[in-house]
Amino acid sequence: MTTVLPPPSKRQKVAAATKAREQQDIDTIPDDLGSVRIQFHDHASGQSAGPPISVPVADATVKNLELLLNTIQGNDESERVPYRFGLILDEKEKSLEAPPEITSDIYQSVLRSGLRSTEDSINLHYTPQAVFRVKSVSRCSASIAGHGEAILATHFSPASSSRMVSGSGDSTARIWDCDTGTPVHTLKGHSSWVLAVSWSSDDKIIATGSMDNTVRLWDAATGKQIGNPMKGHTKWVSSLAWEPYHVQRPGQPRIASASKDATVRIWDATLNRIEIVLSGHKGSVSCVRWGGTGYIYTGSHDKTVKVWKAKDGTLAHTLSSHAHWVNHLALSTDFVLRTAYHDHTGQIPESEDSKRAKAKARFQTAATTGGEVVERLVTASDDCTMYLWEPSISIKPLARLLGHQKQVNHVTFSPDGLYIASAGFDNHVKLWNARDGKFITTLRGHVAPVYQCAFSPDSRLLVSASKDTTLKVWEIRTCKLFEDLPGHQDEVYAVDWSPDGQKVGSGGKDKAIRIWRH
Repeated sequence: MTTVLPPPSKRQKVAAATKAREQQDIDTIPDDLGSVRIQFHDHASGQSAGPPISVPVADATVKNLELLLNTIQGNDESERVPYRFGLILDEKEKSLEAPPEITSDIYQSVLRSGLRSTEDSINLHYTPQAVFRVKSVSRCSASIAGHGEAILATHFSPASSSRMVSGSGDSTARIWDCDTGTPVHTLKGHSSWVLAVSWSSDDKIIATGSMDNTVRLWDAATGKQIGNPMKGHTKWVSSLAWEPYHVQRPGQPRIASASKDATVRIWDATLNRIEIVLSGHKGSVSCVRWGGTGYIYTGSHDKTVKVWKAKDGTLAHTLSSHAHWVNHLALSTDFVLRTAYHDHTGQIPESEDSKRAKAKARFQTAATTGGEVVERLVTASDDCTMYLWEPSISIKPLARLLGHQKQVNHVTFSPDGLYIASAGFDNHVKLWNARDGKFITTLRGHVAPVYQCAFSPDSRLLVSASKDTTLKVWEIRTCKLFEDLPGHQDEVYAVDWSPDGQKVGSGGKDKAIRIWRH
């Protein structure tokens, strides 16, 4: 008797139907459309790059547009820059959702949908993308046991992906060698949970904040404690932020710590003493960020965000639009402030002055919009909303970002400053335009609250960590799931993508650090 194959399952039927449909809908560009006039405009400054150029519709693909723009700008073979293109909408069309991005070619993105015809002059804005490309992490290269309790925070070294620090509920922080998957140093000293860890941008010092109300500093190379614990807070320390490298006094780094006791303290990291206490919040301070333009930003459970002058600790602004606790805040320059003079080339300047100059140049490049140095701030709250601010210009928010159905737990800017990603308790990650706060898309896939998310250094990918025990990698261009990374045995609380793009580190309730790589 011959074996009878079982009938196809529902999933197999759907897959077969989709495949058949895709084979029918081969995206071809008609040959008889002639040419179209295209003019390029810089997204940041709005200036046009040369006159309108007539391009055959059949050849108007993203790759060819990139080639054309590089030729107009006089870039030779070795200086080619990859670009992202989008359609500039007219005044009447401003009410439309986010302007369409040119994903494959002009015909599919603009002409086919009827937004423009071949008679119109098409204005495109261009944005340079990272010259390097990060490969998506796709496998777990190491699962490292060692912590005795849940892992609450992870942070990669700014210099390379071979070192990462994690803070845990077992009162210790640990430094890991991510290449070999082994522990290097255990930082013992705290008497309660380590809630926050932060690696200084010069790669020399690690700071840890704990539930025992202290902040401790450690030598990143030896794992030894530097000086005495920094005591002063009366309740636990929830967040840490280093002073940006380019504004530090030489050899005198400072660090800010936010606490449940409603204060933020600024410490001299060489003398281990308090310099300034920022008091003014009426509730627990949940997050602190130290900006590159001389301001410190703090978000609190008293529903406000306060902006302080870092020089003398005076209050500059109070931003009060949220209707519930402010959980998290992020700056558009976070990535360059974190990495200072470390970039994708791996070349480190020799002298202190050249390091500072490189850090400052990288900061100004990242923060310049329309010819001005502007630092944007996004705040996430338990009122299910987020606000986008430009505190140097106005204390009114630029935009209110609505869409999450439950509390927003974590928010982050992409390194190129073009996107904002938010993670919420409604199981979703949402993507927003960082220039105007417009909603782009919802990344659906997690089946439980999402705790944290992190962009890859080239801003092309996003990784999210969830209570459903998985990490998921999303591709920003297509807004689709790129890689599903199961492996953790329990909730994943913390995730970080290394600044050189090589690895992702995650930790959670199962007490194991997992290192993911391509």
